[in-house]
Amino acid sequence: MTANYAIHAENLAMVYGRGPTRVEALKGIELAVRPGDLWAIMGPSGSGKTTLLTILGLVTTPTGGSLRIDGENIYEGRQPDLARLRREKIGFIFQSPNLIPFLTVRQNVLLPLHLAGVRGQPAEARARELLGYLDIADRADLHPNQLSGGEQQRVAIARALANNPKIILADEPTASLDTERALNVMRLLRRVTNEQNAAVLVVTHDHRLIKEVDRVVQVIDGRIVNPASDAPTGAREHPQDHE
Repeated sequence: MTANYAIHAENLAMVYGRGPTRVEALKGIELAVRPGDLWAIMGPSGSGKTTLLTILGLVTTPTGGSLRIDGENIYEGRQPDLARLRREKIGFIFQSPNLIPFLTVRQNVLLPLHLAGVRGQPAEARARELLGYLDIADRADLHPNQLSGGEQQRVAIARALANNPKIILADEPTASLDTERALNVMRLLRRVTNEQNAAVLVVTHDHRLIKEVDRVVQVIDGRIVNPASDAPTGAREHPQDHE
């Protein structure tokens, strides 16, 4: 059976520089992530994790390999509109929530909707839905500096979900949070995978999170060093994995 993948990367490579300054940041990365998957990408600093995330987020162009995002072939044949794909299919969450300080919580969530051309009542209804979904509707008219760190991260997740993306990419989203808040963020991401059928990849050094994800992919020196089919104990598996 041919699986439908949210992300399908084959032999991805990324090389910077030439000659004595040549650096292979990624070497033959293979990933096949389905809708509803919640994966952690782990590895030491400088291993290539963030480079991989920027390639999967269509921010950086790899120097080799192929990539499909929600079935669209990114680098072969006719080039798709990458800005459109990022806007419509990919949500980003960062270590710092990066909320706009002079906008309210509601306005921060409305921003990506407005950029996608969704305005008026449909945009307002979506913002209310997300703030309610993440239990911060009562914070809608506050500014970021009036929120706790965990609340700010929930607003960042709401913003990332605004356009119903197929893929959520998170770069160290819990690094500045205590254990309880970090686990709460991961449980919210689990809700997203389960209820909205999004594929979520979390780049992290945080071993507290392993029990919350389906799979851990280890990246060292630009390579995946464990088979992506190796899941942590108790992680959810897909029936297709055994076909």
